Amino acid sequence: MPSASTKKAHHEIQVNQNSEKNREIAKQRRELPIAAARLRFLDQANKNDCFVLIGETGSGKTTQIPQFLLEGGFNRPGQCIGVTQPRRVAAISLSQRVGQEIGNDYQVGYRVRFEDNTGPGTKIIYQTDGMLLREAMLDPSLSKYSWIILDEAHERSVATDILFGVIKDAQTKRKVTKDPHPLKIIVMSATMDAGKFSEYFRNCPILYVIGRQHPVNVRHVTETQDSYEDAVMKSIMKLHYDTPAKEDILASLTGQEEIETIAHNLRTVLQATDRPCPKGIVVPLYAAQQVSVQQKVFAPTKEGCRKIILSTNIAETSLTIPGVKHVIDSCRVKAKVHQASTGLDILHVVKISQAQAWQRAGRAGRDSEGNCYRMLTRNEFDRLDKETVPEIMRCSISTVILQMLSIGITNVSKFDFLDPPPQDAVEGALRQLHLLGAIEMSDAEFTVTKLTETGKKMAAFPIDPRFTKAILSAVNLGCTEEVITIVAMLSGDSPIVTPHGKRVEAAASRIQFTSSEGDHISLLKIYRAFTKSNNDKEFCSAHYLQRRNLQFAQEVRKQLIGLCQKNQIPIQSCVGNTDLVRQALAEGMFTNVARLTRDGHYVSLDSKQKAHIHPSSVLFKNKPELVIFTELLATQKKLHEIPVVS
Repeated sequence: MPSASTKKAHHEIQVNQNSEKNREIAKQRRELPIAAARLRFLDQANKNDCFVLIGETGSGKTTQIPQFLLEGGFNRPGQCIGVTQPRRVAAISLSQRVGQEIGNDYQVGYRVRFEDNTGPGTKIIYQTDGMLLREAMLDPSLSKYSWIILDEAHERSVATDILFGVIKDAQTKRKVTKDPHPLKIIVMSATMDAGKFSEYFRNCPILYVIGRQHPVNVRHVTETQDSYEDAVMKSIMKLHYDTPAKEDILASLTGQEEIETIAHNLRTVLQATDRPCPKGIVVPLYAAQQVSVQQKVFAPTKEGCRKIILSTNIAETSLTIPGVKHVIDSCRVKAKVHQASTGLDILHVVKISQAQAWQRAGRAGRDSEGNCYRMLTRNEFDRLDKETVPEIMRCSISTVILQMLSIGITNVSKFDFLDPPPQDAVEGALRQLHLLGAIEMSDAEFTVTKLTETGKKMAAFPIDPRFTKAILSAVNLGCTEEVITIVAMLSGDSPIVTPHGKRVEAAASRIQFTSSEGDHISLLKIYRAFTKSNNDKEFCSAHYLQRRNLQFAQEVRKQLIGLCQKNQIPIQSCVGNTDLVRQALAEGMFTNVARLTRDGHYVSLDSKQKAHIHPSSVLFKNKPELVIFTELLATQKKLHEIPVVS
């Protein structure tokens, strides 16, 4: 047993370490560019109900502005300061950082899809814009909040664009009803398109915070690259060999598969190298990872080492990854464009906008002077679009429109959009919701007359309305447990891994899960086997499965079951009668049906699109007469349906 004096010594060491950490955090806060503007900001916050704040990347606006309001006594008792983020990773990491800075973790929380880390004492809530939009379904006046900060407004996700109108309306409602606690709004962005935001929010004032923490030196390739992936790889290795340890590298790539491939290649090269250089630690970062895995990117780099972070655009804004000195920008992003007339999602790699490129460059200037290397020539960069096309102009909006209807916005076409979506996208979404039985609609100008009882239940689920319809249909068929499991498996990235050169071996390892009834039933079998395994790591390794994606499905499934229980939807199992499961899926995704033609390809019955079963499908070689597909996806090679159930 340790003596009393030893315990006291340990306590003193702990106190000293905490004090030193607190002093370091306070020093970092004082050195942020936003710190010098604190008093001027509070003066404007006192005078105005709404304003736009433009601050360069690294100015500290995301972490400091909510604290300024809290410390200045601007948050009313019993209410919160809400801060929206486009991505869950940013919401989680920012809440943790601000909790450290305040010193009271319980005062700062976060809310993301399928996870709520807030409590009665929470004063600052970082949350995805979709979560705040869902809250507005129950409370259109957002009475819980004294301040709402719309951060990274320039990213213009679908939910953010809808929130602009919902929050603007909530502010008006509280003024009209003479609420003693008016709602105040701050729109924050790192780009200079402030005039558009100001005009939308009734010509509100615009505040500027000048100065990134440290300069960033931007360099472009001298000639057009045949393969940006190879160019990124070569740039990483050159920097790794030529620059000192602890100067971490952040490479911006387009998706999980690309990142995992380059990560594998990098690790192979790093293990084989005999050149004198730091130890390279390759750290992938993308949305489908477990939160615990994502947090590894924030760990300090050890002496003699270098982190090489391979990330999608989730590292583009808000996230401060310590130690990054070099950014390698592929200048590409994987974007999905929805064609309402055909129901087709076209997924392809496209070049980013100049605004996105400057966002990425800013990641290199957080801790010290940094460098950004762009995989485009200067002329190619100058030809890029200035701003990113808003998501609402190019994506399916069925889920968000259902949320809008549940708030009480019945005439979507007359909603106060910052940029209205294409009319055919609105009409396509309303048509789908009508066919699913979620709404009653008059023919005149696509006006919704009523949200049905089914629609109200569907709106309670943060998933595609077709999936919710399948769950509701499963109630009468007695297979809700199976359908919920399949929906959970489809809500994240696929757990199936097919390494280069091991396609046959990987397929053989999963043969016991392969079902002639299609991919959905195969996913159900995989999930059940995973949960029954004694050692899930060994199980996933033996069957070429991504463990973290299966764990994510477990969490989603748990949350969906909770939502069912909350909405009095019984959880039942049909055990082995998968015909009932397929029937429930068909009732939810009846618009996603394709028939085999004499020519050997499929034609979707709703949109008349020619398509093929994806090579990764268990039905790829079988070709049943009819299939139900999850999505219709145009790749750069051909049009595919994935995954399918016959």
